[in-house]
Order: sequence, then C-alpha cells, then structure tokens
Amino acid sequence: MFHYLKAAAAAALFVLALTAITLTDVSSAFAAEEQQQNILDAGEIRIDPAVLAELKANEAAVDAAVAAEDDTAQPNDENIVFVSNPVIMPLPERSAPKAPDFSEATSLAQLVDMQDSSADLDAEQRCLAGTIYFESKGESLEGQLAVAKVVLNRTASSRWPNSICGVVYQKSQFSFVRGGKMPRIAKSSRAWKRAKAIAKIALDDSWQTDVDDALFFHANYVKPGWRLTRIGAVDRHIFYR
Repeated sequence: MFHYLKAAAAAALFVLALTAITLTDVSSAFAAEEQQQNILDAGEIRIDPAVLAELKANEAAVDAAVAAEDDTAQPNDENIVFVSNPVIMPLPERSAPKAPDFSEATSLAQLVDMQDSSADLDAEQRCLAGTIYFESKGESLEGQLAVAKVVLNRTASSRWPNSICGVVYQKSQFSFVRGGKMPRIAKSSRAWKRAKAIAKIALDDSWQTDVDDALFFHANYVKPGWRLTRIGAVDRHIFYR
C-alpha cells in the first residue's frame, strides 16, 4: 500500500511538472506574438542594413534607366525650332585654281615649267609639237623654240599653206615626214613634254628669240647653197629669211 501511494504521488508530480512546462511555452509564444504585433503596430519593420542598402541601390539604378529611356524617346520641346519657311543655306563657292602668270617667268626654262604638260593638244598643236620633237629634241629650249617660230612664220606667209599641219606635211619640207605621215612619238618621254610646252609658248608668242622672223633653217653640218639672208644660229641650226 505504501508503495502504491508513493507511485501515485510521483505520477502526480510528473503531471504537474509537464503542465507547468506547457504553460510556460504557451506563455512565451503568446508574449513573442504580442511583441511582434506591437512592432508591426508601431510601423517598425526590422531589415538587415546590408539588404536594405542593396535594395535601395537597385531601385536607384532602375529609376535612372527609366529616366534615360524617357529622355531618348521623348523630344525636348526646348530644343525644337519651328520655321514658317524652309531655310536653304548656300554652300560656299569653291574658288578656281589660280592660273599661272606667264609674264612672271624670268627664263625660258621657268616658262616651260609653268606649262600644263598634261593638257590635251588639238591637231594643229600636235603638228607643231611633233615638228619640234623630231627636228630639235636634242637642242636647247631656245633652239626648239626657234624651230617652232619658223613653222609659225610660214603659216603667216602667202608662200606656204595657212595652217600648221599644212606647212609641216608640205612635200619635201621636213625630212622626218615620210609618206605624208609623222613617225611614232614616245609620248611618255620628257622630250615630248618639253616639245608640247615649247609649242604652247610659241603659239602664245610669250617668249622671243634672236631669230624670230626666220623662214628657213638647216643643220650646220650641211651646205644647201641657199641664196638667203642668214640671220643667226642657235645650237646646231642656222636660220635664214
């Protein structure tokens, strides 16, 4: 009997202890819930400061991107100018390259250098340049110009045809003409470029020689026996009128 009462007492104590523990846990739970509710009622939401900073940075980046997109998509009224009539701004005129002033040349060589050697020649100019090339390409510039002057002087005389090509291709006048044709010219050579320049100078009458009024010439190694007035010699040619 004693043992029975002892066991019953122990069981009662165990039940009382378990009840106390349960009541304590329930009380703690109610206290925590009440504290959380008080925090919510007071508007105090506790967030990790690092997380909060990251959220704010992301929000600022999104706002900036949206603002930039709005600026690109929407025109700025302050930068729009309306005009009643179209405005046409004329382009500035491009000034033409200055033509060389041949009167400034102080030597025949300088005058030759001032000529445009790339310019095309017409038929008359080619006949004159060809005669200079074949008759005097080995002579000085003065000698080449003297030959050109003879051709031009003949075109002005009634004794010869009134065109340059007519004078050049006249029968038995120039030895380089064969069968009424001019031989092939090395047009990329310096001699041809000089001959073209001399032809232009002679046609423009922009340089004088000591034999400007000559009508005939021959090489100094031949003796044709002409009864003509000798007016001078330039290089290997003797000139007459």
